[in-house]
Amino acid sequence: MLRAIGLTKTFGAQTALDRLDLDIRPGEIYCLLGANGAGKTTTINLFLNFIAPSAGEVQIDGIDVTRDPVATKQHVAYIPEQVMLYGVLSGLENLDYFSSLALGKRLPRERLLQLMDEVSLDAGAAHKRVSAYSKGMRQKIWIAVALAKQAKAYLLDEPTSGLDPQAASEFSSLLKRASEGGVAVLTTTHDLFHAKQTATRIGIMKKGRLVESLDSAQIGQTDLQALYLQHMRD
Repeated sequence: MLRAIGLTKTFGAQTALDRLDLDIRPGEIYCLLGANGAGKTTTINLFLNFIAPSAGEVQIDGIDVTRDPVATKQHVAYIPEQVMLYGVLSGLENLDYFSSLALGKRLPRERLLQLMDEVSLDAGAAHKRVSAYSKGMRQKIWIAVALAKQAKAYLLDEPTSGLDPQAASEFSSLLKRASEGGVAVLTTTHDLFHAKQTATRIGIMKKGRLVESLDSAQIGQTDLQALYLQHMRD
């Protein structure tokens, strides 16, 4: 579903991403760990066609992102670190607007309320202005948009940054539920606990290279921290 083949990105003399190979199948949650500048966000931006690769190939559902970016965007939902919504509108109104943009048509009010319920936003939140929402609630609106779109893949950049433990746990549960429905998820994070609790596979990046990739079931929380720190020291 999400595939990178020898994916490389340079900015002048700097190599931001160095021959990355990834293959994330439907139902998998792949979590990229790494320090700032490791290449995590560059990877997300390449999948979204925000930037063009210097070499290699990036595919979504078998479609080359560079050659046919419009087609690939039909299959993917992007959830950035800071979800931008219209603060003067209610949660329901934001969901109505952004789902209409994604689908090219408006959904019935009953379906919109159902989507909000599916992401654990109650009727009170539906009619509250988004300016009063927490970060976690804003992210839930964007997950609801992804559900409305029936996206096959989610791309997320530092989604749990700034969330309290309960909100982070709720967000992880939403990602797991999506993966159980066959969605392929690629997410970046600094949060080792989030990676261990959420991912089915974990990759560690350093200076643009994927230096480790393993199933999350292979390691415990302590082992993941030790492995991560070892790579950061090397």
